[in-house]
This record gives sequence, structure tokens and C-alpha cells, in this order.
Amino acid sequence: MRSVGRGAAAGPVLLALLLALLVPGGGATKTGVGPVTCGSVLKLLNTQHRVRLHSHDIKYGSGSGQQSVTGVEASDDANSYWRIRGGPEGGCPRGSPVRCGQAVRLTHVLTGKNLHTHRFPSPLSNNQEVSAFGEDGEGDDLDLWTVRCSGQHWEREAAVRFQHVGTSVFLSVTGEQYGSPIRGQHEVHGMPGANTHNTWKAMEGIFIKPGVEPSAGHDEL
Repeated sequence: MRSVGRGAAAGPVLLALLLALLVPGGGATKTGVGPVTCGSVLKLLNTQHRVRLHSHDIKYGSGSGQQSVTGVEASDDANSYWRIRGGPEGGCPRGSPVRCGQAVRLTHVLTGKNLHTHRFPSPLSNNQEVSAFGEDGEGDDLDLWTVRCSGQHWEREAAVRFQHVGTSVFLSVTGEQYGSPIRGQHEVHGMPGANTHNTWKAMEGIFIKPGVEPSAGHDEL
């Protein structure tokens, strides 16, 4: 892994959302009932390995050399927040419930890069590398992930899968852990089949309701 300077700065709206999450009693809440909505900022927990999807300004030392994506056990790490967005052509109006089968982008709040995969081998398991890519939330068509779930919408209390639109792999963790400089963090990668290693659940976050702006004074928005 290679340490680098900060990536693209998060936009003012994302920074405001993050501040609301970090202020005690200021909008952070564990997942409750109801759908995950477009524009929401949340953490995602791998239900098998109990790690949260994470990224940071550290690049892979092999493969693509792009910003690395890992899984961390800590629940309070600010680098584990992701924003739910539609594709480049829209289709995910702010506050609308995310449909099962809908393609979304997951944008890392602090660096503005999108969850991404491509046909490079992952460093530890030799599965498919998952990275964070783009600038200020804009990358390419390999940033799209289909939400696989049961029913009509992605519900906060339900386990879901994320299947990559371009290569069909599932966002997965199988337990491999990195050494320095990110010792103890888990490899996140793409796997070709649905299994227990690729189920995820919405956790801490701000969940946007239609027509309501974020506010630090509410548990949900």
C-alpha cells in the first residue's frame, strides 16, 4: 500500500452531513425501520465478517494503484461513510426509496471517490480488486452497483447484496487482513457468486426523507 495526499475534497453538502453525524445526538443513528433512500449517507456492515465498508487516502501498491477499499471493525471511523447516488443519468431523486434491482453509485464521503471494480486481481485473495475511483463523485460506468434484495425496496433492517453492473461480481469480504500501513483491515473484493460473504446491512447514517433537508437536530431525516 502507498500513502498519498488527500484526494478530491468532499463537497460542502457531504461535509455538513458528516459533521451532523459526528456531533453527539446530532443525527447519527443505528439503522431502524424503513427504506434506504437516495442521497442518504450511511455505513455498510458485512454481516458475515462484521466489518464496515471503508476507504482512505491510501493507494494499492499493486493492481490498479487506485485508492484502496477495505473493511474495518470500528463502528466510529469517519472514513466508513458512503453516500447513495444514482448513475450519471440520474434516476435516484433525493429522498426516494432505493428499489431492489436499481443501479446506484456509492460515493465515499471524505474523498469524493466512487466504489469501483475492474478486472485486476485483489492483493490478498486474488479475487477481483475493489477500489475507490473518480473525482468529486464523477468516475465512469464501472462505478455502478445493482442492489440485490427481496421485496420492492432496500429496507434498512434487511441484508442486501451489491452486484457490479459491468463485471457481475458481488461486493465481498472473506477475512484476509492487511499488514502495515493498514494493519488489521480486511480485504474487500469482488466474487463471482452470491454467498454468505457478500451480504451487507445499512448501519449508522442519515437517511433522507423526501423534501427534507439534513439537520443536526433529528435522528432521521
